[in-house]
Amino acid sequence: MKSKSTLPPYVCSYSGDLLAGVDEVGRGPLAGDVVAAAVILDPQAPIAGLADSKKLSEKKRELLFDEIREKALSFAVARATVEEIDQLNILHASLLAMKRAVEQLSVQPEYVLVDGNRKPRWHYDCDTVVKGDDRVAAIAAASILAKVTRDREMVELDKEYPGYGLAGHKGYPTKIHMEALERLGATPAHRKSFAPVRRQLELI
Repeated sequence: MKSKSTLPPYVCSYSGDLLAGVDEVGRGPLAGDVVAAAVILDPQAPIAGLADSKKLSEKKRELLFDEIREKALSFAVARATVEEIDQLNILHASLLAMKRAVEQLSVQPEYVLVDGNRKPRWHYDCDTVVKGDDRVAAIAAASILAKVTRDREMVELDKEYPGYGLAGHKGYPTKIHMEALERLGATPAHRKSFAPVRRQLELI
């Protein structure tokens, strides 16, 4: 899919430079952490080609990943672990990961825009933006950092737990993944609270 070189204009009440965008990836997979990123872009160093990470090719994401890290005023990547997902549920684990990402920024934001319609409990002035990774450059940048980071981690998990195809489907419940889960059982990287994994564990 061909990506747009620029995002459509988005009107925000905040007009300063210390605006952070935050996004997460990995809510749907059966395995692996949920990963979030926060980015404060530098208005003096624009980055062309930012878009929702899911709409970019892997090669383009990798190139933008490096450019964002080089040009951003500040960025941070954080996570909630599989254990936290099972304890809290995936929604609250995602919000926790986003909260951690913003708190870890070396330059703290004056305003935060969060992708989606739910925001963490925190002291930051912020707003939510539905489909923000298509509308806000800083959120698009955060989505790219989070996705590339998580995809790389799933490639490493595939080496640790071969046979599930994690490097290909990144933990999502594809046919290959479901068949492997039934055949091989769940690994420590699988989310025990997710129904397909829970059902498999109940058969043991």
